[in-house]
Amino acid sequence: MPDQQASLDPAIAARLTRDAAGLVCAVVQDDATGDVLMVGWMDDEALARTLTSGRATYWSRSRQEYWRKGDTSGNVQYVRSVALDCDGDALLVRVHQVGPACHTGARTCFEAGGDLGAVVGVPGESA
Repeated sequence: MPDQQASLDPAIAARLTRDAAGLVCAVVQDDATGDVLMVGWMDDEALARTLTSGRATYWSRSRQEYWRKGDTSGNVQYVRSVALDCDGDALLVRVHQVGPACHTGARTCFEAGGDLGAVVGVPGESA
């Protein structure tokens, strides 16, 4: 991964609502299928790298370092688009995923985590 820092456009930075650690949630979606692949975290630097490199970069909360998806695993995420939600506290990163998205080897982190068995709501019925 490049050592040089990327600079986030101040107009974009002003629109972000960060958590106490300075991070914004990044929901990662497969551009072709619409499947949600994973959730990561970005600070201004990770977002700037993502917007300017064409590859998804995240901040690892456990390792306290940047990681560009696929640099060690080969499971690269090529950025197709990045959008900000209405509150500025979540990003939608649409990617072309090469290989599995989850570190467990599953196609998505939500397949790896599994269904929790929620009751399915039906429109028109009260709970």
